[in-house]
Amino acid sequence: MKILFVVNNYFSQGNGLDESARRTVQALREAGEEVRVLSGPNLEDPNGPAPDYEVKKFHFPLMQPMLDSFGYSYADWHGEVIEEAIRWADVVHLEETFFLHHAAMNIARKLGKPITGTYHVHPENIVYNCLGHRAGFLTCQILYRYWCRVFYDHYAYLQCPTENVRERLLRHNVKAQCVTLSNGVIPDPCIRPLTPPEDYLDENRPLDVIYIGRTAVEKDQPTLFKAIRMSKYAKRIRLHIAGRGPKLDEYTRMAEQLYREGVVGYPPVVGFYNREELRQLAAKADLAVHCAYVEVEGMSITEALQQAVVPVIATARYSGTDTYALDDRSRFPEGDAQALAQKMDYWFDHPRKRWAMGFRYAESMKKYDIHRCVRVLIEMFQNAVEFKKNKHIIHRHPMLSTVKRRFIRLYSHSA
Repeated sequence: MKILFVVNNYFSQGNGLDESARRTVQALREAGEEVRVLSGPNLEDPNGPAPDYEVKKFHFPLMQPMLDSFGYSYADWHGEVIEEAIRWADVVHLEETFFLHHAAMNIARKLGKPITGTYHVHPENIVYNCLGHRAGFLTCQILYRYWCRVFYDHYAYLQCPTENVRERLLRHNVKAQCVTLSNGVIPDPCIRPLTPPEDYLDENRPLDVIYIGRTAVEKDQPTLFKAIRMSKYAKRIRLHIAGRGPKLDEYTRMAEQLYREGVVGYPPVVGFYNREELRQLAAKADLAVHCAYVEVEGMSITEALQQAVVPVIATARYSGTDTYALDDRSRFPEGDAQALAQKMDYWFDHPRKRWAMGFRYAESMKKYDIHRCVRVLIEMFQNAVEFKKNKHIIHRHPMLSTVKRRFIRLYSHSA
């Protein structure tokens, strides 16, 4: 089967969407599928690998510096190479809903190619960063409706990384078959030792708290800073902020202020880590906190959980990340710093429970193994191609139940 992935910038680093696309493409190829990529140029390494079908980068007037700070790059939507790519494919998979993808979708429809996609971004991810915290409700609704009617209604299948996403789409009566299927995590062996180090119960040792994720308004790192001020363990907390983004300088100053004021006893550690560095950091951490109130799946924290660190995750209307929490001891209401402080203090109060629970979290990540998820994704692609050939109206076809059963079997076997 020939699968075409359409991505704005397949090679962008520090961008969860593009990282997910690369992982999925690699896993599909390892499963024996023929996959090609239609994308903008490799801006990270112009002399490095290039997409199979390359279009130019599109520069937004005035907005480009802000987009660069997010790690996003958009591709132009002109060129004969787009039609060439789509003529090659059996199925066209759209990773985003922007100019290039709209052009690719229209050509695919004209050529009778089945279209599938993955839901990666909430409109709030875009609007809140442009208009500020909690701003732009009407703008979000307009943008969401536009995506549903102009894009998703023309897809055969739409991959929803969490049930939170699927339920939101169904409320808008999207015509595509919405399949709840994680983007998946590359399985990593847990390097945290089974027995805690000798100083684990030492009341004077630092407590390492990590926050992995882009420094952006909707990730809400300030709620963690406020919670640390309320924690009875504040003096022992050593904070690690792993990520980059438009709020990096502001959040770095806020974290450093905790140390300058004597709230915490250790200077914060802020930086961008590669995969192995994150693995080492997570394996030594006491807690992984995640405060995002707008997030599709939050894959950044899954790698940490594989290293047996206990999370405390915000529960929010537009976030599905709390799916990873195994019980309410690791959940708190979005933006509630007092509740977060209480959850953190609970885990600090019970170090033995925390150590044991960490390994339960590492075990729970096995059901998100990307190779399991890709098997269901391949079935989704096959169904789209089959029904298009038979000229069925895909969004009314009962085959969705087969995909669901397959997904449930894979997950139940690993639970």
